[in-house]
Amino acid sequence: MGTSDNYQTIVVQTDDGVSTITLNRPDSLNAFNEAMKAELLDTLKKAERDDAIRCLVITGEGRAFSSGQDLADLKDVYAGTDPPDLGQMLRDAYNPLIKKMRGMDKPIIAAVNGVAAGAGCSFAFACDIRIASENASFIESFVLVGLIPDCGGTFFLPRLVGVGTAMEMCMTGRKIAADEALRMGLVQQVVEPEQLMDATMELARKLASMPTKAIGLTKRLINQSYGNDLAAQLEAEAFAQTTAARTDDHFEGVRAFNEKRPPTFTGK
Repeated sequence: MGTSDNYQTIVVQTDDGVSTITLNRPDSLNAFNEAMKAELLDTLKKAERDDAIRCLVITGEGRAFSSGQDLADLKDVYAGTDPPDLGQMLRDAYNPLIKKMRGMDKPIIAAVNGVAAGAGCSFAFACDIRIASENASFIESFVLVGLIPDCGGTFFLPRLVGVGTAMEMCMTGRKIAADEALRMGLVQQVVEPEQLMDATMELARKLASMPTKAIGLTKRLINQSYGNDLAAQLEAEAFAQTTAARTDDHFEGVRAFNEKRPPTFTGK
């Protein structure tokens, strides 16, 4: 197992093709400050370029996944009388992070260990798959401080749970417990707290052993489907299938099927 770089707000470990990123500001419930946003974007860029990394896991240290934006980090912004330009803060720091997560051709699993609130909630929704501890909860808390959901919250949430439920969550800011999140389709699995990382790593290692390029193309197609009509999506699938058919893993999969043996995929 390797630990990457000298980050101050996150811990990154890589093992068996899986890079685990732990948000590591437990005293602030892993709230996002400027350093954390910058370090997350940096490690995501490095993981994207590293062919040895075939799956990513994001989790939190302590009792929270992330409580969202660290308001203490904005103390100076609110010290004056002029309204803060929060939109520019999104453009500069949060939006590049969300775009990188969705645009990366590698699967990202959120292991939600505790509360995910505000930007932390949207951050979990931006991951491809979510596994939650029984202690996890989700709160679109923006309305409670007079703001709107950002970091893609208004994009991902209605696609996960439907428009009516998304409206209700965003307009009331109520807490969604793990069991309700499972029923709603917000998460794919709920486990006991002590089993969270074992269950997550089991899935992550499985994904890391599968045809990485095919998974990346699938992720890209599902993202494109949000804006495509049927004809455009069918053409996108045909183009992607041509690409997938040229990979080593496709040929290995066919050979393994014909030879009646398990395939050994290399991600190439």
